[in-house]
Amino acid sequence: QSSLTNSDIIFVKLHAPWEVLGKYAELMNVRMPFRRKIYYLHRRYKFMNRIEKQISRFRGWLPRKPMKLDKETLPDLEENDCYTAPFSQQRIHHFIIHNKDTFFNNATRSRIVHHILQRVKYEEGKNKIGLNRLLSNGSYEAAFPLHEGSYRSKNSIKTHGAENHRHLLYECWASWGVWYKYQPLDLVRRYFGEKIGLYFAWLGWYTGMLFPAAFIGLFVFLYGVTTLNHCQVSKEVCQATDIIMCPICDKYCPFMRLSDSCIYAKVTHLFDNGATVFFAVFMAVWATVFLEFWKRRRAVIAYDWDLIDWEEEEEEIRPQFEAKYSKKERMNPISGKPEPYQAFADKCSRLIVSASGIFFMICVVIAAVFGIVIYRVVTVSTFAAFKWALIRNNSQVATTGTAVCINFCIIMLLNVLYEKVALFLTNLEQPRTESEWENSFTLKMFLFQFVNLNSSTFYIAFFLGRFTGHPGAYLRLINRWRLEECHPSGCLIDLCMQMGIIMVLKQTWNNFMELGYP
Repeated sequence: QSSLTNSDIIFVKLHAPWEVLGKYAELMNVRMPFRRKIYYLHRRYKFMNRIEKQISRFRGWLPRKPMKLDKETLPDLEENDCYTAPFSQQRIHHFIIHNKDTFFNNATRSRIVHHILQRVKYEEGKNKIGLNRLLSNGSYEAAFPLHEGSYRSKNSIKTHGAENHRHLLYECWASWGVWYKYQPLDLVRRYFGEKIGLYFAWLGWYTGMLFPAAFIGLFVFLYGVTTLNHCQVSKEVCQATDIIMCPICDKYCPFMRLSDSCIYAKVTHLFDNGATVFFAVFMAVWATVFLEFWKRRRAVIAYDWDLIDWEEEEEEIRPQFEAKYSKKERMNPISGKPEPYQAFADKCSRLIVSASGIFFMICVVIAAVFGIVIYRVVTVSTFAAFKWALIRNNSQVATTGTAVCINFCIIMLLNVLYEKVALFLTNLEQPRTESEWENSFTLKMFLFQFVNLNSSTFYIAFFLGRFTGHPGAYLRLINRWRLEECHPSGCLIDLCMQMGIIMVLKQTWNNFMELGYP
């Protein structure tokens, strides 16, 4: 079918009939429902029943939970609670099949079709296999599953019901009007699959766990505001009108009084006060609690969705690995079937090349941070000689602010570059399975993101102002530029600007790319 806007673009629509879906569902060990779950109620005593009746009567007076979805007005929300088993055509009579057209949901159908397209051979040759190769050589511009109709309807979902699964998902999940409600994870899983469902389960859990951390952080900040007038350090800095400080640079920087940094000392107290120690301990405990409670939450979801033994049954060899090592086979000791085999020397050589690439890119990040350090050292005197009095009097803050903005641009550019490098290196390693590929790619991205985002922050927190020397014997960079010093009130104001500007700009950019740009 030709495009309506561009006749040069041709759309090829694919449909998998029941026979193909059944064949590959059995091959891929897709778990399908075969029996409803039966819950046995424990025997209760009359006394407990009376208490529960009183509690339920009291709850009837209270308003309903606003964050829960209304299942009475949205009956389609209730999913059938069933046990699942790997699909088998020989035992098809055991599975709950009301309609063959809807037995396999949208996510499962898309997954089966994608599995077929990844492994189909389109031309005679060694590596002429799979949809990804056709996309990379430009034969196809894109490949994607289609949505199930429109997400909007003229009729109300409460009176006429949902038009389709997409419409239902929009009304009770993606609409701005239900931003405060819990996520219908069963619907997300039914439409997008288990992997996307688990991702949004984690995202919802993470967002919910951030609330206590944000509340404690706000409390620490407000504590700093209320105790600002009682801070001894800021008092001494503000009252030190007769203490003269040395210039912060060789040229154009004037002598200054210690009391000139009174405002910076007060701002520092807002973030660095007695309650900050408690906040640091709380965040260390919070990180551990968050991870352990997420493991519990994930276990509950895995049990409800029958994913506990998913990895053992669903693990498949990547089609790229099959195509590359199809001529070298060995017998699998567990399954007893021949499978492609990668020699140990080949694997080691690829890992060495990949590790070298990672090390080189991390060195590029460190070099970028070193460039930012040189920029800060050079521009302090430039801003000190600026014609505008506001910038001239706050040359150190102006230097930090512009350096952070430049650093943010470098961080975003290196993120884009390194994602492509990480993809190339991961594909070069030729991981055997999809989980090995994802683990390898995740490790590379984590290492780089950690160094890329935190290297400049670590420099300000632990190195800035530590190696400056003293008047008459200042340490210099390349025997020319004097190393940067902290503000008289400390380096924390620089650290706050570094973290604040990068976090705000990064969140703004990410939200624009996810919401505004599409």
